[in-house]
Amino acid sequence: MTRYTDRVPSLPLGMTAQDDNSDKPGSGNPDMNADPQELEKFSALAHRWWDPESEFKPLHQINPLRLEWIDRIAALAGKSALDVGCGGGILAEAMARRGAKVKGVDLSDKALKVAQLHLHESRLAVDYEAVSAEDLARRSPGTFDVVTCMELLEHVPDPASTVRACAELARKDGHVFFSTINRNLKSYVFAVIGAEYVLKLLPKGTHDYMKFVKPSELARHCREAGLEVREIIGMSYNPFTRAYSLGSDTDVNYLVHCVRR
Repeated sequence: MTRYTDRVPSLPLGMTAQDDNSDKPGSGNPDMNADPQELEKFSALAHRWWDPESEFKPLHQINPLRLEWIDRIAALAGKSALDVGCGGGILAEAMARRGAKVKGVDLSDKALKVAQLHLHESRLAVDYEAVSAEDLARRSPGTFDVVTCMELLEHVPDPASTVRACAELARKDGHVFFSTINRNLKSYVFAVIGAEYVLKLLPKGTHDYMKFVKPSELARHCREAGLEVREIIGMSYNPFTRAYSLGSDTDVNYLVHCVRR
């Protein structure tokens, strides 16, 4: 019953402050595929990204699991990798530790500042930039061996646009990875009611059920973008053991592996 990324953790994971427009990259561009309220929500928690006991605790816990899955498939060492919606850089840094040359992009300036600051501690080489996947795809198509987009699709106005951009950014035969939340009664109960109100693993209001994406919808977006879907795998959370695992249950959180053709 979980899913996350380097934005606010999605299942077991996730401004009120007055911000100027520099923290709202989408505010000046009405065509930007971003929701200003979502950006504000993520920016408000940015300073807590690297605190393993914060709202991002589940993200820290599941990151090794998803990293192993990505690395097993794509063999990260020596590859160029892009993390779309990188947030504070948890997955981006993890891929860099595996030997990948990593770029992370996000539309939250606050999150990117946290990610850049953390590089002074980790001493890793990650290139961060405040740019949308769509703009980067127009500028640098076919650039990356590996593209990851984790826990982002359920937060953008047009998921298909993000999928197309990720496809365009990957090289021929490059690997593209997505993770998001299914849309059904069970996902509402677990990802919204359970995670936000019962277990309180996420701040209330983290998710909008109507923005959840069914595997069939995501698979269609991938095919239309020229991606071949290779694997759809579920991610589950056991509230008794407090452990996460990958398996066949895609009812709530799931991950998708594609190859660009």
